[in-house]
Amino acid sequence: MEEKFKNQLAESGADVETTLKRFMGNEAIYQKFLGKFPDDPNYVNLGKNLEEGAYVAAYECAHALKGVVGNLGLTPIFERVSTLVEELRNKAPEEVNAERAAEEWQEVKKVYEQFIAIIKENMP
Repeated sequence: MEEKFKNQLAESGADVETTLKRFMGNEAIYQKFLGKFPDDPNYVNLGKNLEEGAYVAAYECAHALKGVVGNLGLTPIFERVSTLVEELRNKAPEEVNAERAAEEWQEVKKVYEQFIAIIKENMP
């Protein structure tokens, strides 16, 4: 894993050092998992479910995405998705504040797209 890539991740708020410890210091495996991240369907499905008002399914996607980004050390995405998860958790569809969920989704999108750009730029 090139130093430039690690620096871009860290400068954007990723917890690279702790995550590398989780990957037992193996930068190649960490990079491999980062490379697979753009193909994770939870982000796309989360957006579709929110748009359709399918809040239970949106919660499931958000919760799964939270786990993935948490394991990859992508802290800014993790923090934004966590807020969205809490907005959707244990609520009937009519109890969800749709405006707040949409606002949180916009924040998730910003940080998600930032990291996807960094990952794609640095993958071989």
